[in-house]
Amino acid sequence: EDGVVLGADVEIGPYAVVRAGTVLGGGVTVGEHAVLGKRPKLGARSTAKAGALGPLEVGAGATISTHAVVYAGTAIGEGAIIGDQAFVRERCRVGARTVIGRGVPVENDTVIGEGCRIQSQSYITAKCLLEDDVFIAPCVVTTNDNLMGRTERRHALTKGAVIRRGARLGGAVVLCP
Repeated sequence: EDGVVLGADVEIGPYAVVRAGTVLGGGVTVGEHAVLGKRPKLGARSTAKAGALGPLEVGAGATISTHAVVYAGTAIGEGAIIGDQAFVRERCRVGARTVIGRGVPVENDTVIGEGCRIQSQSYITAKCLLEDDVFIAPCVVTTNDNLMGRTERRHALTKGAVIRRGARLGGAVVLCP
């Protein structure tokens, strides 16, 4: 779309969509059918924050793989890899050299540090904080809601996991809030 900023040597695969305002650093690779800069469509009862979003910014040398979706208002660090069929929602930060594996959803307002590895089919819920050099094995699930009901009280208590620097989580672990 109009208003996209492309650095030198950017490679965009067939049928990829790059939405207005997206900024791609030098040497970025975008796989087939990827969607970059998507705007969220929130449900009527969604608790996610609505409003204006800045551009999607993808750092130099990063890879957004086939069928991945990365939303507006997010920043992807230099050399990061977003795997096939992964998605990264709005207002997220993904650090340099981090790898988000195949089929991993990263929900809104999450911060992932540098050098992290999130293996295939894991789920990173909204409002998580992963510090630098965290390793998450396949099929790990994070949760962020202690009450599970549609009460007003739960909004103040909703918070994603905080996973400290260098932590290692084994396969199929479920982290409760």
